[in-house]
Amino acid sequence: MTTDYKSTINLPQTDFAMKADLALREPGMLAVWETQRRYQQIQEVAKHREKTFVLHDGPPYANGAIHIGHAVNKILKDMVVKSRLLEGYRAPYVPGWDCHGLPIEIAVEKKVGKVGQKIDAKQFREACRVFASEQVSLQREDFKRLGVLGDWEHPYRTMDFKYEADMLRALAKIVSNGHLARGAKPVHWCFDCGSALAEAEIEYADKTSPAIDVAYDAIDPKSLAAKFGGTIEDGDIVAVPIWTTTPWTLPASLAVTLGAAIDYVLVDGPKRGEQRQLLVIAMPLIRKVLERYKVEGVHVLAGSQSVLGSELELLRLRHPFYTREVPIILGDHVSAEDGTGAVHTAPGHGVEDFIVGKKYGLDVLNPVGGNGVYLPDTEIFAGQYIWKAQDTIIALLRERGMLLADEKITHSYPHCWRHKTPVAFRATPQWFISMEKAGLRDAALAAIKKVDWVPGWGEERIAGMVDGRPDWCISRQRTWGVPIALFVHKSTSEPHPRSIELMEQVALRVEQGGVDVWYDLDIAELLGADAEHYEKVTDILDVWFDSGVTHSCVVDARPELADDGKHPHTVMYLEGSDQHRGWFQSSLLTSVAMHGRAPFAHVLTHGFAVDAQGRKMSKSVGNVVAPQSVMKTLGADVLRLWVASTDYRNEMSVSDEILKRVSDAYRRIRNTARFLLGNLEGFDPARHLLPVSENLLLDQWAIQQAHELQKSVSEAYDRFDFPTIVQRIQNFCSLEMGALYLDVTKDRLYTMQADSQARRSAQSAMYRILEAMVRWLAPILSFTAEEIWQHMPGERGESVLFETWYDGLAVVEAKDSAYWSDLLVIRAAVARVLEGMRNEGKIGAALQADVTLYSDSATRLRYTPVAAELRFFFITSGLNFADISSKPADAIKVDMSQAGTPEAEVWISAQASSATKCIRCWHYVADVSSNAEHPEICARCIQNVAGSGEIRKYF
Repeated sequence: MTTDYKSTINLPQTDFAMKADLALREPGMLAVWETQRRYQQIQEVAKHREKTFVLHDGPPYANGAIHIGHAVNKILKDMVVKSRLLEGYRAPYVPGWDCHGLPIEIAVEKKVGKVGQKIDAKQFREACRVFASEQVSLQREDFKRLGVLGDWEHPYRTMDFKYEADMLRALAKIVSNGHLARGAKPVHWCFDCGSALAEAEIEYADKTSPAIDVAYDAIDPKSLAAKFGGTIEDGDIVAVPIWTTTPWTLPASLAVTLGAAIDYVLVDGPKRGEQRQLLVIAMPLIRKVLERYKVEGVHVLAGSQSVLGSELELLRLRHPFYTREVPIILGDHVSAEDGTGAVHTAPGHGVEDFIVGKKYGLDVLNPVGGNGVYLPDTEIFAGQYIWKAQDTIIALLRERGMLLADEKITHSYPHCWRHKTPVAFRATPQWFISMEKAGLRDAALAAIKKVDWVPGWGEERIAGMVDGRPDWCISRQRTWGVPIALFVHKSTSEPHPRSIELMEQVALRVEQGGVDVWYDLDIAELLGADAEHYEKVTDILDVWFDSGVTHSCVVDARPELADDGKHPHTVMYLEGSDQHRGWFQSSLLTSVAMHGRAPFAHVLTHGFAVDAQGRKMSKSVGNVVAPQSVMKTLGADVLRLWVASTDYRNEMSVSDEILKRVSDAYRRIRNTARFLLGNLEGFDPARHLLPVSENLLLDQWAIQQAHELQKSVSEAYDRFDFPTIVQRIQNFCSLEMGALYLDVTKDRLYTMQADSQARRSAQSAMYRILEAMVRWLAPILSFTAEEIWQHMPGERGESVLFETWYDGLAVVEAKDSAYWSDLLVIRAAVARVLEGMRNEGKIGAALQADVTLYSDSATRLRYTPVAAELRFFFITSGLNFADISSKPADAIKVDMSQAGTPEAEVWISAQASSATKCIRCWHYVADVSSNAEHPEICARCIQNVAGSGEIRKYF
């Protein structure tokens, strides 16, 4: 009769479920976090820590449900914050939202109509406020569902009265430091928005435009020809041709610009009727230009020579269709790489044109209204929409013989990022933060060099943008935003001399009643007798100014974020790569303008989410991966693991198939944690935890592996290298743990007496490893780590996030590295041999085999002390060492060079065991049936069942 030994086996037991059911389990955990106010608990635990790390949240726009890009951003931020908590920092996280701006206006207009139709401005602003608040609530729930911990009950919102007031204070500081300027400068203008746009609101897309060559005739052709040393006949025409892709700007053309150092020649062009036409063309472009004009050969004016553009300065030309005279001027922006080497210049329609025009005292002419229609006093084209008028302009040029060539080209052109429509440069009275007036550009470039940019290329990217950017136009002609609260003189447009003081007075009122107080304010309340000479500025601030001053309105304003001046304090910004021209830059410029320094010590940039083929997410393509859908099916932790395992420095590929692979990786990690938990059943660390020095040799090795891994994980968190962390943890779970340590220790854990020293040693090692591992996982798999934490033995705090890195991975004097590397290489070779025997049907399981290792004396001597237990390490029923001289002919050689010890020599011989199987431990050993009371089990098991217990020292 067979005895049932099942009750004598210590099988794993745990309530930690094998099936994660994250989509069902996570909301319940989230509810616990809400009830227990987990974020506040963490801050309370960490409040006395010496170091503070602030991951300052760049505000997402309060409009629409979150998408996968939002999820990537918020998860990365959460991983950074939680890793810093584990590093021993105080790490508060205050989320925020950008609540003003045109997209919200457009959404509200669809609901209630435009201002002045069915609703007045005050009612419209209130409708915008309500709409933005609704969007904040919608997005907040999804962000929380991602497992992101923060002060969600007290976020910052740029539409909060206090924030709006502090924005005015920030502006006042910038004004007081001399950075504000006003002028009619050309700015990107969207006719659909009806407003100026910031650089960050521009995107480039292909546009098909007419490319035309236009002749500007010399007022005195003989004088112009004489500059080249040649003479012409009466009636000959001398002209300077220009090339442009914006014919609509020609009504505002006030000059033709040449390159001072470019060589120009005077050549025959196409005849104009019966008249000879000579053209001034940059020498490197002659053949290309004349081919475009369908002129065969190059015929230089007889007796003439090339001259530098500087020799032609201030000669007079005639506008191609107006009676206007225009001068030849010189500019650094002209090149001889394309076009004709001459460009028409309209200071009201281009930044470079404006700069060179200012140098020569040209007017800033802008004949185009804010709706894209030529103004009523525009000769010929009044009332025409500029894009449609281009055909009229070309037809007029052709009729007058001034059109030398025309074609359609497709080129990159600035578009409004909201409306996806082409924008135009228009010179309009605007408020600017000057890049030069008070040295902002140089100061910003110096500040950039002091910041840690991750990845490193971010420094060069933003430096290049700041170096080449124009003045920042901060004024917008819209309704929903914070007003530029200045009083300007009705005649001079100069701000009131007491502007700084007055802005604080306005800010105090805004702090109580919001921006409506500005529009309701009677000027006389603040200006008294001066009121009759001043008026309020009605423009609102660029929305990038709103978010750009969060360093002042949030970080400096909230006690939990502000630098107390006594403890180390680090601020980090983390956003997508588009923010080098957006939030990173607006924050940098405002902080430097206010305080002379960057607002951040670290800036991390991540790429955008794309599908598996690298395509942008698009509903029309059908490749959108919605985070809400992933959380409902796979769970937030799978989404978090995808973010962590993907190289955020590049585009981040995501698809259902990719997420399925991530789910498989998640299960391997979860199963490892479950195995550890299951084998800690009955283990009380207060009573059973052994000092590392008293652990068995293999357990010491496992603790050492965890110790080394924790060091590399901590270092990787320090450098924000999440993919390395995931890879190392996965390898640890699969290789060091799953394929080796956990496999080897099963026998000891299951078959030895529950309270034996060898079993407690394994449990002690597993406990220490799990204490460390749960912390490694916490920033990434936050829900799972908390779940593991709740199932771990011993008294502990409510959350793993109350903890810092585990310090119980004490290291004892370990064996030399070759000891373990050699052993592991031999073990792997033995496994391959046994796998071959299994495939040939010689054995079923590895325990059916007896293995003999024939080795050199040094190797044999090294492992002689552990020889009696090595069979447990190799998971075979028999393992013996023998002298190499006795190896059989069919022995298989081990490649010891893989272990770095090529001088060692080891051969393997294996055969099926002829012994009987022990029904309790499943080993095949000769002493089964040697005991009449327990005839079906081996002597070792008898010791563990009925005796004083087996003794192990090593494995």
